Amino acid sequence: MNRPLTLTEKIFSHHGIGLKNKFIKPGDVIRTKVDWTLASELAWKGMNTTYEILGRPKLPRPDRFFLAVDHVVDPRVNHEEGRQKLIKLSEDFAKEAGLKHFYGANKTILHTEFYRQLVQPGMVIIGADSHSTSHGGLGSIAIGLGAADVVLAMVTGETWIQVPESIKVEFVGEPGFGVSGKEVILEVLKQLKRNTFALERAVEFTGNIQHLSADARFTVSNMTAELGGLAGIFPADEVTANYISGRPNEYKNEALYFRADEGAEYVETFKIDLSKTKHLVAQYPSPDNVKNVKDIEGQKYNGVFIGACTTTEEELILGALVLEEGMKNGKSANVKGQRIVTPGSVEISENLKNLGLLEIYEKAGFYIGAPGCSMCLGIAADVAGDGETWLSSQNRNFPNRMGKGSYANICSAATVSASSFGMELKDPSELLNKLDRDKYFKMLGRKTNPIEIEITEPNPKVSENEKTEISGVGGLTGKLEGKVQKFGDNIDTDAIIPGQYCHFESNIDLGKHAFKNTKDGFYESVQDGFDIIVAGQGWGSGSSREEAARALKGSGVKIVIAKSFAYIHYRNLANMGIPFVSVKDENFFETVKEGSKVEVNFETGEILVEGKAFKYDKVASTISSILIGDGIVNLYKKFGQDVFSHL
Repeated sequence: MNRPLTLTEKIFSHHGIGLKNKFIKPGDVIRTKVDWTLASELAWKGMNTTYEILGRPKLPRPDRFFLAVDHVVDPRVNHEEGRQKLIKLSEDFAKEAGLKHFYGANKTILHTEFYRQLVQPGMVIIGADSHSTSHGGLGSIAIGLGAADVVLAMVTGETWIQVPESIKVEFVGEPGFGVSGKEVILEVLKQLKRNTFALERAVEFTGNIQHLSADARFTVSNMTAELGGLAGIFPADEVTANYISGRPNEYKNEALYFRADEGAEYVETFKIDLSKTKHLVAQYPSPDNVKNVKDIEGQKYNGVFIGACTTTEEELILGALVLEEGMKNGKSANVKGQRIVTPGSVEISENLKNLGLLEIYEKAGFYIGAPGCSMCLGIAADVAGDGETWLSSQNRNFPNRMGKGSYANICSAATVSASSFGMELKDPSELLNKLDRDKYFKMLGRKTNPIEIEITEPNPKVSENEKTEISGVGGLTGKLEGKVQKFGDNIDTDAIIPGQYCHFESNIDLGKHAFKNTKDGFYESVQDGFDIIVAGQGWGSGSSREEAARALKGSGVKIVIAKSFAYIHYRNLANMGIPFVSVKDENFFETVKEGSKVEVNFETGEILVEGKAFKYDKVASTISSILIGDGIVNLYKKFGQDVFSHL
């Protein structure tokens, strides 16, 4: 009997290479075709190092690698030496490889124009950025991975995936006017929390999705990364078909409209009532620390920011109209504070200008930035000051995210706009209720043509002729001994290696700056023998930056032991040849203290501490193979284009 498949399983089944069974299931390790790879200039720096080690092989599809210069750039600082190097590195590669889709400095945020112009339903997309999940909004499987993984996908056209379990988020009800995709995903974060139900799983959004625009779906899928999800995906439907209908055939004729089967197995199912979703704010220091704006109005801010990849054109238009309505009602930017808006691309910026909306932002006291990540990452021209509190429409509010010592709070653009007049938190409902809705919908320019879509079924390719696995699979060998540096839950990659230090090229230099903003002296402690990390759940969550794993490698960390790991980060650890194991026993974490002596025995599968033995979870054979091969790059050098068939 055919096993019912989730939407995620259907897309992976369709893209599978040499499958042993066309009815794949969670836990299966498969090779999968990759339709697109993506990177920013900051990611490309690390990718270029890997690409150089591989011998700079020719790309099989230079028209399917999307490169955008967005993370560290701004016209006010692009002349600086470090930024010039990053810009030139990307420009030179674009020429070398003959890239068809290259966006130079401050033309678009990585995900913005890729979503608007290129992604099609039913694809598999791998990006060197954790917010690559954005593209699930149009019905694709889109996953963020580290630099080495993306380079391998770029040069081979495939990668390996352990088929994830899926959870289902079923939307019911209809959202009120002005409730954006940001509020929807904040409601999901409020209920599910980060790095819990979604960790390492695919999140499938279903139910009353016809009320969510393609822009709203982008935001929801974008911030699935904050849930800890491997991917966040909507089933492609008539809304999707309308969204891509105006493109050239080249960028819409590969669309595949898959649906989950009736009876497909989900680990958990959650219902979210959109009609009850309010205007929300995630308070520092976590995206799931969500409160109703009404309940905490009046909080003061030093600055407000509207921008980052998660803030779509839809939100930018609504934010401007809220400002316009506020000024009509006598409000003005007469309270001191910084106000910044950064459209996601030149195309969006031009559209806002033509609609007269940039002028509204300027009248309301906003500085209009050039497209780029801007305040979200805190490493371009605009950085929040030490001790400053900001309200932002970005997607992350981790400690030091907007700048060292800063405090970030995240919400919708409409809420930022309403709050910008008095530089204090304000519910936008009063101003939203006064808006001319016809004017707003006209500005959006959405198509609502009746488009008939054809539901697709996967066509898996089954093969009996796969190559054998790498010799030595079955687990790491020998023992590791050391002393512990202990950490808590949800230690993100921003904490492991802050963004301002990601430009270092050597692992040792990265290692010397590990935990610089949160645990200064980490590197020196590793040198003194405190070289085993023990942490709680969600180790390595947040950004996909491979530099976090490289920093641990460069510092001399022998092994990372945690309750659970973020998917991207544990692949990065394996690719760097850093062993890691998961332990579920709470007694282990109660027993281990800072400075405890620990022995990890790979022969027995045990960790010894204080005379007690604790079992760790078995390491997946593919991960074990990569570790035995001393990382994915060395395996590619050995097996070349066939590397994934050996895994």
